[in-house]
Amino acid sequence: MRSGQFKFIAILIIVFLSVTDLFAQSVAISVSPARGKREISVGDLFYINIVVKDINSNPEKPADVPGANLVYFDRTGQSSSFSSINGKTTQSTSYTWTATLRAQTEGQYTFGPVTVGGVKSNTVKYAIGAPMPAQQIPNSGNSTAPHRNIDPDKPEYIGKGDGNLFMRAEVSQSSAYVNQAILYIVKLYSTYDAIKFIGATASPKFDGFVVEESKDISTSLEYETYNGKTYATAIIARYIIFPQHEGALTVKGNTYTVSVDQREYYRDPFYGHLSVSKPLQLNVTPNELTVNVKPLPSPIPADFSGGVGQFNITSSLPAQKFVTNQVGSIIYNIEGTGNIKYISLPDLQKLYPSELEVYTPTSESNVNVGRTNVSGSIKFDYSFMPLEWGNFRLPDVKLVYFNPNTGRYETSVARGYEIAVERGTGSEKSQTKASASFDSQLLPVVTNLSFKHRPYVYGFLYWLFYIIPIGGIIVAYVWYKSYLAANSDVLAVRSRKANRMARRRLKKAYAYMNANDRNSFYDEIISSIWGYLGDKLRIPISELSRENISGKLAMNDITDEDIQKLITLIDDVEFEKYAPAASASEMNDIYERTISTMNSLEEAFKKAKNNEDI
Repeated sequence: MRSGQFKFIAILIIVFLSVTDLFAQSVAISVSPARGKREISVGDLFYINIVVKDINSNPEKPADVPGANLVYFDRTGQSSSFSSINGKTTQSTSYTWTATLRAQTEGQYTFGPVTVGGVKSNTVKYAIGAPMPAQQIPNSGNSTAPHRNIDPDKPEYIGKGDGNLFMRAEVSQSSAYVNQAILYIVKLYSTYDAIKFIGATASPKFDGFVVEESKDISTSLEYETYNGKTYATAIIARYIIFPQHEGALTVKGNTYTVSVDQREYYRDPFYGHLSVSKPLQLNVTPNELTVNVKPLPSPIPADFSGGVGQFNITSSLPAQKFVTNQVGSIIYNIEGTGNIKYISLPDLQKLYPSELEVYTPTSESNVNVGRTNVSGSIKFDYSFMPLEWGNFRLPDVKLVYFNPNTGRYETSVARGYEIAVERGTGSEKSQTKASASFDSQLLPVVTNLSFKHRPYVYGFLYWLFYIIPIGGIIVAYVWYKSYLAANSDVLAVRSRKANRMARRRLKKAYAYMNANDRNSFYDEIISSIWGYLGDKLRIPISELSRENISGKLAMNDITDEDIQKLITLIDDVEFEKYAPAASASEMNDIYERTISTMNSLEEAFKKAKNNEDI
């Protein structure tokens, strides 16, 4: 073989190998409707899958998909293959990235191509049809049964959670004194891939406690082994609670709605083992706890301040010069840890000299709710006025409190002061001495008295002064009785005021929207919707579900169109909250739809009530 022919063959082999390697790299995109559906309709979820083969790059997140909004974008699968031919082993790896989308507008659309690592993909076409007719949600009559959505593509509620997610409530101590600070926390345990949202449907029931909420909660997940299984954990609620009376007091945990991603695995004949994330919503309630509360030891000192914890009191005298009839000031500052917001000082009017008139103090507090207790300071600014001149002593002021660490009553003392009061320009007790005098000259006798004089008691005007107050009292009594009757049914009162309360919440949502605080906006929107429905339908928020709402609204003669409009709004709010591409215009659209939906429901309720009255 000639050398020229050899070089030509070698070049052909190199070109062939290069072209083979180029064709081995590929990017393919495909469109698929949501599970259980054959076509894509407005409002449905659908998916665009991007399969990247033998390319060491990741596709970019789609910035704009025609006719749809992006919900989230993530890698959902991976597969590898090996082949050996004539002793030569080759490996191929492919990754699948999935864009989850919600269809918005009817029409025919084209997406692609996308470029990954310099390799272009194909283009895909898809059609978005008209919205599907609303489905009637059956009313089983069992309001306590967990609700499962009819649409399998929407988040699924499965009751109180499962073994992969639960909550535990804990207290720092199960036995405490009255007014002693106790730490109450709620900790989340989860084995799911992602936790997207945690929201409380109601507040915990701290019957018999004064409560201070701490903002010191978890900002990241930690790992903990519980009952032999490892969980991702986070403290989602922290309260400092103060028991108000002795006995066994129970803290009932509230219900939380938790949104997670549940990963499902399956085998594809082409791509091998794949997995997808399915949105899931769980209603989880932590355990109840009981605290045994002990009374404070007897005898309780007569000058006990009510403080339980550890405190210290100091005093200061801003001015050193005092004159009669001019106001002076003395400041007492209390610092410490415990129920500091509920401490009271002794009656200084009884302690101070009678020549000093003491006024009600102004107070200023700087209190911080920490991880395990409440601490800070309270300043009491007392004003007093000397009524006489001379030297006086402002006595020491004692702060008597109970220290639960030692189990004893302890005393902190603020020092007193010696003050000198000078004469003022006004008059005081020591400067004015009234001189009594008696005038012996009698007044002259008036002789022009008339025997026809008619006493006022015989006139109508005299009795009118009695009739008007008595009539007013009767009217006020009748009105008060009718007011008590109208407000005796708390649920009925809340139902009447539901629209007003919802609009207050919507004002807060509007402020969050202007501040572009997306999470707070959607939290306030969904709270206003659930709160309105709970008040209007007289259902506890913890028992609200789409099934209960639909059944109750239908019983109140609300049209199917208004019911479906409400259910669709709730679904869209929940999904928009988790959509990373949400914009200000979308928040404004949600806000306007919420107001419109509530107005429609309110008009429907009024119309149904008028029909009942007729």
